[in-house]
Amino acid sequence: MVLFRRLLGDVLRSRRMDQGRTLRQLCADARVSLGYMSEIERGQKEASSELLAAICTALDVPLSEILSDVADAVALEEAAMAVRLEKVDIGSKPLPTAARRASADGDVVASAA
Repeated sequence: MVLFRRLLGDVLRSRRMDQGRTLRQLCADARVSLGYMSEIERGQKEASSELLAAICTALDVPLSEILSDVADAVALEEAAMAVRLEKVDIGSKPLPTAARRASADGDVVASAA
């Protein structure tokens, strides 16, 4: 899911930066290539569970804490999406459920014909 991938990258980047570490330093400690780690942080690639565990070890943060932070961020995105969808209507009728599903960027990913 793109939303999860993007939010995971945001959480990992935030943790790394909070520690004052460069991407290069984290990559050396986690034994992952700089390019791949950059793509993970930007939400362009998904980290395997093994790689995510290595990144968490390198950050000295429990995996459960990272996943909890991501879950909180997902919940906030879902709440924001619900608010946006409540504001959308066609005439005086709300959109059908299938038409209201939207990506985190606000793009409609499904619509009713």
